[in-house]
Amino acid sequence: MATSTKALFRGAATTNTGTTLYTTPSGSSAIVTNIVISNTAASTSTVTIALNGTNLLPTVNIAANTVAAFDIKQVIAATQTITGGASTTAVTIHISGVEIA
Repeated sequence: MATSTKALFRGAATTNTGTTLYTTPSGSSAIVTNIVISNTAASTSTVTIALNGTNLLPTVNIAANTVAAFDIKQVIAATQTITGGASTTAVTIHISGVEIA
């Protein structure tokens, strides 16, 4: 059983909160270890993150020019997804975790 630490997603958010950010490879599982959200907009933005259709961060406010960190330990089974988006593309999402194959 191979375990690898990796960035599950890194990039700018889309304004569609249903955008697929990560899909666990077939035959694997993944553990999300932390999520960091940065908002470079001049005003408060919102972000939504769901794990396989279940809201983890349901329209959470992120203040202007700030970073919010969420330390979590959530398992995602094979072929399940992380979806999300924000109210503006000035929001960047960083999701780290471990894949187990």
